[in-house]
Amino acid sequence: MNKLKEILVHNKSFVENKKYEKFKATKYPGKKMVIFSCMDTRLTELLPHALNLKNGDAKIIKNAGGVIMHPFGSVMRSILVAIYELQAEEIFVIGHHGCGMSNIDTDKTIKKMIDKGISKDTMTTLEYAGIDLKKWLHGFDCVNDSVRESVLAIKNHPLIPQNTAVHGLIIDPETGELEVVVDGYE
Repeated sequence: MNKLKEILVHNKSFVENKKYEKFKATKYPGKKMVIFSCMDTRLTELLPHALNLKNGDAKIIKNAGGVIMHPFGSVMRSILVAIYELQAEEIFVIGHHGCGMSNIDTDKTIKKMIDKGISKDTMTTLEYAGIDLKKWLHGFDCVNDSVRESVLAIKNHPLIPQNTAVHGLIIDPETGELEVVVDGYE
């Protein structure tokens, strides 16, 4: 059975047996918080449990590395919508140890793209268009620095209210232990 079919079979049972009822919540985050973190699969269930969150408590935004790539990109847009439309009041940037975006070898990643059929012509076109794939794909060298930089990008954004607490933490992806990098109340 392919993955789509497997998901649809499960979903049919999930809905028929009303297993969704325990997840009911509103679109407004109950704890009035936004969490921005990495898409690492180890954090899918660990992160909410380590923070004592249940469904509906927080808006959770994820990307590769938990890094703000652009001040007007989709992550910042999501954070701003959470604040202005969904009543979020605090922001938590949470990186983690052992992140795949730490020290990523962009040359190897680009080679994998070519090996999977992306043409060298496409790569050349992107280069001539001013796209630096190595820079764009590069993650970070130090998770502490990355968390601090994302906190600063959010805190200093011209559309973030001045009184918004922006915290920076690092989670251990094995134990869930949290380490404070930036206390947004200070």
